Amino acid sequence: MIRMKNLLLILFFGCSFQLRAQSVFSEKYSSRADIKIYVVDHMSSADLIVYKTEYSSQAQGNKGLWYFEEYSSRADKTIFFVDYASQADLKVFFTDYQSQAGWRNVSLKHLMY
Repeated sequence: MIRMKNLLLILFFGCSFQLRAQSVFSEKYSSRADIKIYVVDHMSSADLIVYKTEYSSQAQGNKGLWYFEEYSSRADKTIFFVDYASQADLKVFFTDYQSQAGWRNVSLKHLMY
């Protein structure tokens, strides 16, 4: 019985972590940000293709579906948009289509966990 409870707890918390939204907050100062982002002009140049969701419930997992929070305390990650690609930790392209969102450079996926 104890094993079953432990297993259920592990599954519950494991699933909760996986389904957590990718909510982000855009900081005004780079020193406050977790990640520095550069927005590229072409999808082929991006590490991550991002689709901005209207609701936080639509942004699930680490799949490039971002919900922009009003307050930094609610965000999973704080980001800062830089002016030059050489300053960035991650290069993103914003798409108008949810189906296009996703990682192009999977080796940088850990940045958004």
